[in-house]
Amino acid sequence: MPIYKTGLCWLRRDLRWTDHTALKMACSQCKDVAVVFVFDSVILDQLDDSEDRRLTVIHRALEELNEALKKWGSRLIVLYGDPQEQIPHIVEKLKVDAVYFNEDYEQYAKKRDRAVKTTLERKGVDFYSFKDQVIFSGTEILKADGTPYQVFTPYMRAWKKKYKKTMADEQKPNLKRLIAPSRLSRIEKLKPLNFYGFQKSEVLFPLGRSGALKLLKVFEGSLKNYNRDRDFPALEGTSKLSVHLRFGTLSIREAVRFCLYKKNKGAEAWLNELIWREFYFMILDQFPFVEKLAFKEQYRTISWPGKSTHFRAWCEGRTGVPIVDAAMRQLNSTGFMHNRLRMVVASFLVKDLLIDWRKGEAYFAKKLLDFDRAANNGGWQWSASTGCDAQPYFRVFNPSSQQKKFDPDGVFLRQWVPEVFEENSNYPEPIINHKVQREKALKLFKGAALT
Repeated sequence: MPIYKTGLCWLRRDLRWTDHTALKMACSQCKDVAVVFVFDSVILDQLDDSEDRRLTVIHRALEELNEALKKWGSRLIVLYGDPQEQIPHIVEKLKVDAVYFNEDYEQYAKKRDRAVKTTLERKGVDFYSFKDQVIFSGTEILKADGTPYQVFTPYMRAWKKKYKKTMADEQKPNLKRLIAPSRLSRIEKLKPLNFYGFQKSEVLFPLGRSGALKLLKVFEGSLKNYNRDRDFPALEGTSKLSVHLRFGTLSIREAVRFCLYKKNKGAEAWLNELIWREFYFMILDQFPFVEKLAFKEQYRTISWPGKSTHFRAWCEGRTGVPIVDAAMRQLNSTGFMHNRLRMVVASFLVKDLLIDWRKGEAYFAKKLLDFDRAANNGGWQWSASTGCDAQPYFRVFNPSSQQKKFDPDGVFLRQWVPEVFEENSNYPEPIINHKVQREKALKLFKGAALT
């Protein structure tokens, strides 16, 4: 029997109506369940591009979600503003008895959620949070001494040892409990994207829940070769599902079930990447200072001598280093960058251009469709040798060697820097000498390590 008359399921980075922990629990404990999404003005006001593609991704997911809820005799509530004001407002308007949501591990999100909880508790409204975007959250995988892991491989082994198949079971909401539209007659609906101050942009990936399932089906055909093909940007060797995992149009449980069902080397390699994702979530949750500081204390005082002109050249894909420029042009044009290339361009920025990794991290945060603070920070600190379990500082990617190894026929380069192959090309000379800059980087890091 339901415990509450009216419940509210607050969506954030879980834009689906199936395999959804908070929605399942709301539908099991409440007679009527309303579903709300808030366009968070605190976050959106920080964006300086009205055509930020991520808003197109979110809006399309909400359109599909709304249509799905309509089929179950309800609809989506969509608000705009500060959630600390908007959630208590809609709770009061609908006379909600309990609010349900899935956990987020970023510092802003945790602070926001605590503030909303405090406000609602004063009003006598119950507040429930659930683990949903990971299989194991921050303190569930610990070392024998009770402290968090700081190295990935033992974390991965512990993850696999602790994992049980039931942990990826589908969380099925009883959507018959969704609130009737008659109770929502004066409540805000989903409006066109320009109402929220943004313009629709072209996104090259299938979007929404349907897009996630389509990509998962396509990936099924190439999964067995994932371990072999994933490092080659010219191949369709990766899942392209990171956007859907980021915005929750695909659940982590679906991804894990997919891996474990296939049982081949490719599936095992993809599962390891999903565990890397959880490792970085754990690091962000347990060591929140990484949002602003190097994980390794000895590298926090490095004075980066790189030039602002070099940073602009890196951003614009005109460094004169083809593989770097190709990757950056792909990012600027599509919002996507292949994972191997993310490591190449990050290493180049930090160890060739000698520019603070945080500047690159911030640029990626503006441009990546699948931007996730935990993974972005973890990846940048790994490449910069400042993070937990990072590559040692003396390992410096040679961009020329990386291009020869992972794009040997120049297929990817021809797509994004075709002028390299033209006669009388105006393609620029490299802005730095890799060999010289490598020595400077080693000296910079070695000096920091000794202080």
